[in-house]
Amino acid sequence: MQQQSSVETRSLSASRAEMSEILMPNDTNNLGRALGGRILEWMDVCGAIAGRRFAERQVVTASMDHVDFLAPIDVGDVVTVEAYVFDTGRTSMDIKVDVTAERPSEGDRRETLTSFFTFVALDDDEKPVPVPDLACDSQEERELRDAALQKRREHRAALAEEFE
Repeated sequence: MQQQSSVETRSLSASRAEMSEILMPNDTNNLGRALGGRILEWMDVCGAIAGRRFAERQVVTASMDHVDFLAPIDVGDVVTVEAYVFDTGRTSMDIKVDVTAERPSEGDRRETLTSFFTFVALDDDEKPVPVPDLACDSQEERELRDAALQKRREHRAALAEEFE
């Protein structure tokens, strides 16, 4: 997205959100592994929290990039969903959402999936409204933003190649 000029800026850290859940049997398939739809729901909620924190307004999901499940999430695993704004447009925010699964009793923690969401900020009449510009106040924030931008570029390039 191309950065747009707006009156205010907000830092990447202001948008950070994290949720944790224990994967329970009602959230699994007949193999005892996470239902993909449940994980996508948690990702959407965590992304919306990040967007709402950043925009300080209601937000709606505009899009979600391609998702690959890289590792299984088993019943009883602790699932952590983390999200942050890494780019902004005039009324939209790009949000990176990562999911990890862990089995604390075994010291096992693994990345399970990543996706990129776009959310749009809304006013009280549910019309799109400008969002703050993204400010990266620290080296860590700049590295997170740059890594997300690069990963999204790579992800899109790989998808484009797949469909050639």
